[in-house]
Amino acid sequence: MKKFTYLFIALFSLSLLTTSCREQKSTGEKIEEAVDDTGDAIEDAADDVSDEVEDAVDNK
Repeated sequence: MKKFTYLFIALFSLSLLTTSCREQKSTGEKIEEAVDDTGDAIEDAADDVSDEVEDAVDNK
């Protein structure tokens, strides 16, 4: 019975050690992601303005 208890404790401990936690982003990664998102938003806005200017020129 003791061996079974020790085996259970060992397996439980092993499962706790091998279970991965959710990956957390570092501050640098968060900043990099925010900069990339901002750059994408600026590019989208520039494309929208370009399309509007082309439409305005075509309508004249």
